[in-house]
Amino acid sequence: MNLLTLGIALFVLLQLWIGWWASRRISTEKDYIVAGRKLGPWLCGFSIFATWFGAESVMGSSAAIAEQGLSGGRADPMGYAVCLLLLGLLVAKKLRQSGAVTLADFFRMRYGKYAERVATIVLIPPSVLWGAAQIRAFAQVLSAQSDGLSINTAILLAACLVIAYTYLGGLMGDVITDVLQGGIILIGLIILLFAVIMELGGPAAAFGRLEMKQFALVTEGESLLSRLDMWLVPVIGALIVQETASRILATRSDRVAVQGTLLGSATYLLFGLLPVTIGLLGAHLGLELTHTEEFIPVAAHTLLNGVVYVVFIGALVSIILSTSDSTLLAIGALTAHNLVFSWKRDMSDKARLRTTRAVVVVAGFACAFIAMGSDRIYDLVLMADGFGTAGIATVCLFGLWTKLGGGVAAIATLVLGLGSSLIGRFVLEIEAPFLTSLAIAVATFVTVSLIERAIQQKVEPSV
Repeated sequence: MNLLTLGIALFVLLQLWIGWWASRRISTEKDYIVAGRKLGPWLCGFSIFATWFGAESVMGSSAAIAEQGLSGGRADPMGYAVCLLLLGLLVAKKLRQSGAVTLADFFRMRYGKYAERVATIVLIPPSVLWGAAQIRAFAQVLSAQSDGLSINTAILLAACLVIAYTYLGGLMGDVITDVLQGGIILIGLIILLFAVIMELGGPAAAFGRLEMKQFALVTEGESLLSRLDMWLVPVIGALIVQETASRILATRSDRVAVQGTLLGSATYLLFGLLPVTIGLLGAHLGLELTHTEEFIPVAAHTLLNGVVYVVFIGALVSIILSTSDSTLLAIGALTAHNLVFSWKRDMSDKARLRTTRAVVVVAGFACAFIAMGSDRIYDLVLMADGFGTAGIATVCLFGLWTKLGGGVAAIATLVLGLGSSLIGRFVLEIEAPFLTSLAIAVATFVTVSLIERAIQQKVEPSV
């Protein structure tokens, strides 16, 4: 066993040990899903940052930026930083005040049990796609370090490790590793950026190589409508998801939820610039890549030596594991808590906990299957953010901030939001599928809500 393999194994074992340690403090479903509502602002904020700062941010966007300039990675860091800012300003306080355990719980409290079930069904696919992106990224790292390990074998191995870790630790284990591994990967990225700059001849020479075309935010021939659609996907499409909602719902109070989310936004904007800069400068290194998304691992292998390289790759594996854990936990929580338990409400706490963990196992292998059929991490993430999320965001924001609309309006919006997203993207292949889906969702919610109100006003006098 060489030093790199040993280093990766030790990092993975550390993750599993933290998961085992956290599992000893889990006795109920709520302990597993919302960590007993014990998170303070710093744990919440850094965990939210680390949840988003996973495979897509470190590997996907940096590779796309190295290949296409800023136009290849517009979601990072600005798009997701703005998303987290809006989450803190518009969602965190009111969602935490609701006392929900999962995001779909809020839909039940506000719109009824049928809206809860439809919302759950719409919320799960984006998490599965996001999880597939993380597992594929994990596999890319493993495959890049071994000539004899195929990408599909690496995906299966990565999925098994992610499943084991998530099964054990729940949200508390995830948050702890977020802080530990997030800090290590940030140090590693700073070291890698320094190595890239020195390889290119120092700061003046390195930044002097940058070309104006690398800073273009749009690709040649791209329209204003298409550009707006690409920006709205990360800003609105990722606004209402279980992964971040779980951190908000796990905080000690609504005030802490707001503080933590805003801290997460600022942290993401600041440190999200690291992989962007590495991508811009690294485009001039002339690296030989068998796959574009091997950019970060290959750059690290080329420029870092010995223990520093081992620590960097180990931290990269660890943060992908931690992000993957968030996703599988989100799928498990939504499926078990809002689908299974809605039909079997008399289950004991132990039975609920076992069921949630069993769903996590199934979800992990589903993510692996999708990862095997995909080619790019970045595409999986953008697809996840645009998959029916316009309807979710619309219904949730109206529900948090207005009294407009009931169960029928919510269900109609969720269904049409999902349908228009799928048809616009895969059938009609329109230029701005997410923007179109968002407009349809808002129009549907407002129209059906007004019809609901008119019917109610007609019925009340006769009663």
